[in-house]
Amino acid sequence: MKFVSWNVNGLRACVGKDFEQSFLNLDADFFCLQETKMQAGQLDLEFLGYRSYWNYAEKKGYSGTAIYAKHEPLSVKYGMGVPVTNADGETTMQYDETSIYNNEGRMITLEYDAFYLVNVYVPNSQDGLKRLDYRMEWEDAFRTYITALDKIKPVVICGDLNVAHQEIDLKNPKTNRRNPGFTDEERDKFTALLGEGFIDTFRTLHPDDVVYSWWSYRFKAREKNTGWRIDYFVCSERLKPNVAEAKIHTDIYGSDHCPVELCLAF
Repeated sequence: MKFVSWNVNGLRACVGKDFEQSFLNLDADFFCLQETKMQAGQLDLEFLGYRSYWNYAEKKGYSGTAIYAKHEPLSVKYGMGVPVTNADGETTMQYDETSIYNNEGRMITLEYDAFYLVNVYVPNSQDGLKRLDYRMEWEDAFRTYITALDKIKPVVICGDLNVAHQEIDLKNPKTNRRNPGFTDEERDKFTALLGEGFIDTFRTLHPDDVVYSWWSYRFKAREKNTGWRIDYFVCSERLKPNVAEAKIHTDIYGSDHCPVELCLAF
């Protein structure tokens, strides 16, 4: 079963850069998008054999996620759920679309028999770390949500997580200390998520490989391969035996990010 995740940095722009051919060539069971930067009705883009699911930000031209899936899910949830336990000890998920965590179209969760698929676009801490405090709160809420799902069945998380976890994950770690995406706080939150029983699938299979998934549009960064690995597939540790392949498609253009891939054998 093949999963692909791609921050397209504006789907309408990416469609003008051979997105459709890349989509068909990758032939994934699940194709997850981040930063679609669009509203409902702005683009009619469907593919034979796929159903699509969209979460739009309230702010126009900002954020947004989507999933194209060959397999019909048991349930679809938009945004981040909050686990609520009743007097009998039963835990259910409540989804509040008006939550400060859910008004930017950052998450879609599809439920299947064997797993949950969570497509996520984690908030950027922004220049000057203006949004770092919000990011920290968001990360804690996200970890709570994911670990609650994991108690029910395994979870596959994909998307732009806006963090280079280790020094191997970016070209210039020393000069990027305290820059958005490489603060100790952001890296620690990723470590905390893994500590709850999850694995970084690419790093699990390729512990020493230096491969990036994002390059700035400035200074010919992609040409020089001055990049960051900030796009991930993270899954429940008990799915580790099912992880058959993890790839980063550095040869595919159309965005400042490239697609990342996970293959699971069920």
